[in-house]
Amino acid sequence: MSKLKIGDQAPKIKAIDQNGSTITLDQYRGKKVVLYFYPKDMTSGCTAQACNLSDNYSDLISKGYDVIGVSCDSVKRHQKFIEKYNLPFNLISDEDKKVVNDYGVWQLKKFMGREYMGIVRTTFIIDENGKIEDVISKVNTKEHYSQIS
Repeated sequence: MSKLKIGDQAPKIKAIDQNGSTITLDQYRGKKVVLYFYPKDMTSGCTAQACNLSDNYSDLISKGYDVIGVSCDSVKRHQKFIEKYNLPFNLISDEDKKVVNDYGVWQLKKFMGREYMGIVRTTFIIDENGKIEDVISKVNTKEHYSQIS
């Protein structure tokens, strides 16, 4: 799966969120970050995952976490996704695929006999100092919160 492992320094991020604002991982220093990579806004699995994290967001915040989602969807699509499901966290638009490549989640996938490049659903838990504390590669989209806490 990803070449990054527990104890590694998380790769730096400088990307655009759903509002067109620049997001950096350094902005989250002092907090734990749930950095989750997902294939596509508005799809059933990605919606289940985002809503599960949203439903448990206040609990995550109370435990010192913040949440950032990352996909290759556009800023406009992220805005619609957030509005439709009232998501309380930032979504990074990685259309140039820099972040997904830096984190090693842009990989060859297979579906119904077809091969294509795409995001392999993966979550990185990053500690207050920017080090990877956990890597969740077998994400349960409907119960993702329970895999974190």
